[in-house]
Amino acid sequence: MGILSGKTALITGAARGIGKAIALKFAQEGANIAFTDLFVDEEHGGLATEREIAALGVKVKGYASNAADFAQTAETVNQIKADFGSIDILVNNAGITKDTLMLKMTEQEWDAVIAVNLKSAFNYIHACTPIMMHQRGGSIINMSSVVGVHGNAGQCNYAASKAGMIALAKSIGQELGRRGVRANAIAPGFIETAMTEALPDDVRKAWIENIPLRRAGRVEDIANVATFLASDLSSYISGQVIQVDGGMNM
Repeated sequence: MGILSGKTALITGAARGIGKAIALKFAQEGANIAFTDLFVDEEHGGLATEREIAALGVKVKGYASNAADFAQTAETVNQIKADFGSIDILVNNAGITKDTLMLKMTEQEWDAVIAVNLKSAFNYIHACTPIMMHQRGGSIINMSSVVGVHGNAGQCNYAASKAGMIALAKSIGQELGRRGVRANAIAPGFIETAMTEALPDDVRKAWIENIPLRRAGRVEDIANVATFLASDLSSYISGQVIQVDGGMNM
């Protein structure tokens, strides 16, 4: 029996990367997994992720859905509720980057990042709130970033979206706490993903030299914190942001 046995988790943007790692860890702890991504097929990894999770002996289903679309999100959540019976954990993980300096940033680059990174979280929280309120319990986890805490030149759209994820979690925690619903945020630092692996070696080295633990984070480091926040081990924790960055921003 894992610490999430009997719970259903909904994780957005989970076909690969951090979202996939969270889904696998939750499944290892006994949770049934509903996950979304823009595509759930062989090409984009969604079906492979579905098979990996199923091999752990839990119920799993991937849903192709645009998290930035309000109406589509409502339909997806309703279908997940029908398929699984409950939604106990929501992880808002869907995200993109379109990095450039403010002077060069287009309106489309700003809007796209805000829509996928921040509006999507609003969409899913809005759709899941009635379910969790009726259940009188739930854990909402917003995936932020250390950039959302401290800012970063050349990422004003991304930083704004991730700062919004923190404020959203704190506000939802205040609104829904009396209904037994908790909301927290995780702020990852420099994590080994396909995106960071594509960086030049000198850039990666410079990042790691600024990390007291002298290594990049692993997706499992994020998944472990998410598991804690999803479980009853954190039953008295709400409205918090946990930086998982190797001490980079003390």
